[in-house]
Amino acid sequence: MKRMTTTLTTLILIAALGATMLSLTIQSAPNLRATLSQILIIIAMAGLILLAALGRRRGRTEAEGEGRGAFGKCTQPSCTFSDVAANEQALQSLEALRDYLICPDKYVRYGARMPKGVLLYGPPGTGKTLLARALAGEAGVPFYALSGSDFVEKYVGVGASRVRALFKKARKTGRCVIFIDEIDAMGKRRDDSASDERDQTLNALLSEMSGFYTGDGIIVIAATNRMEALDPALLRPGRFDRQIEVGLPDRAQRLSILKLHSRGKPLNTDVNLEELAAQTVSFSGASLENLLNEAALAAAERDNGGIDVRDLQQAFYRAVAGADRGMIATEHERRIIAVHESGHAVASYWLSPENRLARVSILPAGHGAAGYNLCVPQERIMVEKRHLESQIQVLLAGRAAEQLISGDDALTAGASSDLARATELAAAMVMELGMWDEPSVSLKALGRYCGAGAGAAESCKALLHRQYEQVKALLSTHMEAVLALSEALLETESMEGNAVEKIIAAHLSIERPDSA
Repeated sequence: MKRMTTTLTTLILIAALGATMLSLTIQSAPNLRATLSQILIIIAMAGLILLAALGRRRGRTEAEGEGRGAFGKCTQPSCTFSDVAANEQALQSLEALRDYLICPDKYVRYGARMPKGVLLYGPPGTGKTLLARALAGEAGVPFYALSGSDFVEKYVGVGASRVRALFKKARKTGRCVIFIDEIDAMGKRRDDSASDERDQTLNALLSEMSGFYTGDGIIVIAATNRMEALDPALLRPGRFDRQIEVGLPDRAQRLSILKLHSRGKPLNTDVNLEELAAQTVSFSGASLENLLNEAALAAAERDNGGIDVRDLQQAFYRAVAGADRGMIATEHERRIIAVHESGHAVASYWLSPENRLARVSILPAGHGAAGYNLCVPQERIMVEKRHLESQIQVLLAGRAAEQLISGDDALTAGASSDLARATELAAAMVMELGMWDEPSVSLKALGRYCGAGAGAAESCKALLHRQYEQVKALLSTHMEAVLALSEALLETESMEGNAVEKIIAAHLSIERPDSA
């Protein structure tokens, strides 16, 4: 900073001197005046270039100073494994690491080498950060928490210096946990398009993890939602040796999470957390905590002394479909929306009896939909071809109902998202899952090595066309149920699943096979 000030002062003095000389020669020496003018222009340009260079150097110095100074502060977490619900397998894997952090000498005596790094991977909101904090809290050791993006800088070499500074601090601290969230931001697979800065940062991390001694009691934990994007060098033994999946909770685990987060909340006696756990299929731990918080906010607004079923249902619908908005559609548009949603509901009732229809609404939702069908799917590990075909037919049923009742000329743009999602499923069946003409081939993998699969688009179109014709035939058979449900929706605007199923069952042309 002092050098920069001196340089600026010198430039100002030179410019002032030149301006004075120029003014003295305006009348007497025109040629000299032109020469001095050119000199002043050159000095000004040189000054601007110098200032820009000093600015870049100052920015780099500040960034490197941050890497050496405030970057990588440590805390002492207060949470422990008792604050973590579900994730039993992940907790079991971390218990050995807790013992190692508490007494590393025991493992050294037996010649055991604990993992230098642990990679937690899985969908967002499943508790990866909480697990890392709980490990440090259980062991009573300092906790360094950073994000992969914290190491990414525009100046080449700054990210690498931050990595070295972090591990230097950790070695001085002794037993500790280093947590790097979203490590894919700095550890993506290297290729020809990678930047020098990111490569240097990743190389520094690889070098540091290979270089430190496990007896120091340092555990590096990283988290990512995109494990497939990581560089293979990060996953080899000696770096992130142990890889732990932190997946979405099942029904029993969701119940334990709901019980954990409901502590301290005044739940009324009509609240059944087991039913709520069954309803919240595919919810992550963070989603369940947010659902209970939304219910608490709704109950606080009413201020009736407790959280009841209405608050939880309102929070559930808000989380899945968004908050209902006021209806501003015309009567003609309301009727089209009712027919569209009735088509979805009848197809879902007939084709997916294992799923539970929770709610049907023709009110605009917060996610941009003019109406919605809320269906709770059955939990399953494997998805069969017939399940995917049923999903596609249910998605196309809204457009099919519009066409059957209003004709080709009255089709609306309301089915755009349904068509897109159905096409995505069809493309996955054709390109990845071998569920069309080529049951033994993944066209997507084939395309990576041999070029795009011939006729893949035509196969997707054929699959979608067949499912569309089938669902049209289904709705034609049960058109009375579609019309009856659409009239009921026009009156009530929103209906719970039990009421919807009663109307559909009462107007089916033939009895549903599973209820025979």
